[in-house]
Amino acid sequence: MDYYRQTQLKNYNSFRTEAIAKIFCQPQNVEDLRKCLTDHSQEKKLIIGGGCNLFFTKDFDGLVIHPQIKGLREISDEEDEDEDVFIEVNASENWDEFVAYCVERGFAGLENLSLIPGTVGAAPVQNIGAYGAEVKDVIKEVVAIDIETGEGISFSNIECEFGYRDSIFKRTNKYIIISVVFHLKRTFVYSPKYFDLNKELEDIHEPTIENVREAVIRVRTRKLPDEKVLPNAGSFFKNPYIEQSKVEELSRAYPNLPAYPQKNGLVKTSAAFLIDNAGYKGKCIGNIGTYPNQPLIIVNYGSSDGNDIVNFMREVQNEVKNRFGIELEPEVRIF
Repeated sequence: MDYYRQTQLKNYNSFRTEAIAKIFCQPQNVEDLRKCLTDHSQEKKLIIGGGCNLFFTKDFDGLVIHPQIKGLREISDEEDEDEDVFIEVNASENWDEFVAYCVERGFAGLENLSLIPGTVGAAPVQNIGAYGAEVKDVIKEVVAIDIETGEGISFSNIECEFGYRDSIFKRTNKYIIISVVFHLKRTFVYSPKYFDLNKELEDIHEPTIENVREAVIRVRTRKLPDEKVLPNAGSFFKNPYIEQSKVEELSRAYPNLPAYPQKNGLVKTSAAFLIDNAGYKGKCIGNIGTYPNQPLIIVNYGSSDGNDIVNFMREVQNEVKNRFGIELEPEVRIF
């Protein structure tokens, strides 16, 4: 396996910000991965997949690992009439290609997560979600390597400690995900969960799994920019959870404030709504701005400096805080 010195990371993050990695490698298998951890045991380490949920503000003084560990296997027999399907997918596989693979075979559970950019290994880190679904609901097991020891470790769904756009992998940065085992179903019944998707499917009496994937792709394509054309990292901020009393206070001035009660007594509201009503929908400062069709997405119109994104982020946060008394937390990882 080759190691590269002073490697430009612009092409390894979807915001296209420039930064230099002291050392860079692309292990092709688990043995290569363990070797690079051993060869550079004293270096600070960063694991990147598709780079669709991070950006750089400075050079990285350590080892950047960009695994290329691919492969997929169906654990259950395709001819089996059992309702359950288990598929183990290696971390470097493209996420949406895997979703398409499942939909083509009628394996249900991932269709609402169509067209999300990135790799399979990034999905549990972020507990990706869209259109009323989260990946935690279909993950059975995550196989990883401990960065410090190089030892393999298997995490059950509970042991992954999934939260809203969160997991043990994101919080600790101690593990490199090797593969993910998904628990899917052979039977599909559409369950209305999300307004935009329901509206897209309203003329179809009993939507099929293919109908749902196609509808998700249409909605995402209309609302969200292609990161290959307009650099971005998808949803930049998490939707905030607030107290019911705060909802009642804000609803007097904003009667259409989105409010989704949660089991823990808090209420989830919309970061996009807050940003829009703070006056930042489609607003630009220099080469950074929010996407006109979806204010939750910050886009890069031409800057190579990640600090420009951070400065814009802080301005949005400050305005939302001043106007609504709510702090927006970034979903994107900043280095």
